[in-house]
Amino acid sequence: MGLRTLHIDAGREWRGGQRQVWLLAQGLRTRGHEPLVVGIPDSPLLQRLRARGIAVAAVPMRADWDLRAARRIRALIKAWRPDVVHAHDARSHAIAMAALLGSEVPLIVTRRVPFIPKSVRFKYGRRVARFIAISNAVRDALVRGGVDPRRIDVVFSGVPTPHVAERRNWRTECGWPDDSILLGVVGAMTAEKGIGLLTEVAERLPAAARARARLVLLGGKSSGRCNIGGIDAYRAGFVDEIHAAMSGLDILLHPSSAEGLGTAVVDAMALGVAPVAFAVGGLVELIQHERNGLLVPAGDAIAFAAAAALLIEDVSLRQRLAAAGRVRAASFDVESMVRGSEATYESVLASRIPAAV
Repeated sequence: MGLRTLHIDAGREWRGGQRQVWLLAQGLRTRGHEPLVVGIPDSPLLQRLRARGIAVAAVPMRADWDLRAARRIRALIKAWRPDVVHAHDARSHAIAMAALLGSEVPLIVTRRVPFIPKSVRFKYGRRVARFIAISNAVRDALVRGGVDPRRIDVVFSGVPTPHVAERRNWRTECGWPDDSILLGVVGAMTAEKGIGLLTEVAERLPAAARARARLVLLGGKSSGRCNIGGIDAYRAGFVDEIHAAMSGLDILLHPSSAEGLGTAVVDAMALGVAPVAFAVGGLVELIQHERNGLLVPAGDAIAFAAAAALLIEDVSLRQRLAAAGRVRAASFDVESMVRGSEATYESVLASRIPAAV
């Protein structure tokens, strides 16, 4: 029997978390459930869900304890009567708790960051029926924060199998030499994603590697051609056809200082693009060092540059890691993510059924 699942996501942009909600809602509907997604008005998430014919509700969510938003969501819960409420980020977690005061509808919260949570006694207390952690690193952080491990399910994020009709040819677009090696950075161009380290990494590349390297930034704002640490670069901004854009790269640079899992890395591996990343968070569960990518100590720009240079110079290593990456990425599929979430819902609901006398 299908479940009614009400999802809340307070993200204003299109990032990895919003993509996971989008994929989950579609997967649940395919499996016979009825999802309703509450999000920010005109957010990319709601626009994309509407385009797929999935029910949405637009509610402004301006702060973690936005009581006006909580009242509106509370009214939705009373009218729609979901079996479970699933909050997908920190803000929606707090708003959902306020909206569910006095209600018996179980609350499930997805945690995507590998940081030890604060306010465990209240926000992470018994009102949350179950936590979904997107990696063991996230689960371990919750446990260190005082959350009972029995209340945590690990459900890895999933990405769809990419189908690329034609790779984007960055060399032609940017007028770069045919023998240049394309390094890419994908995602939000923010400090925690390591964007500030790019200049240092580029400057520490050996001269021969720097001469061949070209850098493509997929995410953030588009500003065209530029120079980063002595390397010709192109800031493409947000790219809708991300798989075609990523498949035109040779190497993925992922200098994030903290990562719950790293779906951009999964995408790159699925496309046969070898990654270099810091050994942080869930990335160590995803990348097997020297088998399907290269991991370096956290924050070590010198080691990061050396790993990037190795892949620039050693085409056979690059090809071997890329081939193994395709196999590894297949383990992080959307169907497994949907089934894992579904299993959490069913487990929570089964635990609320009184035992037979």
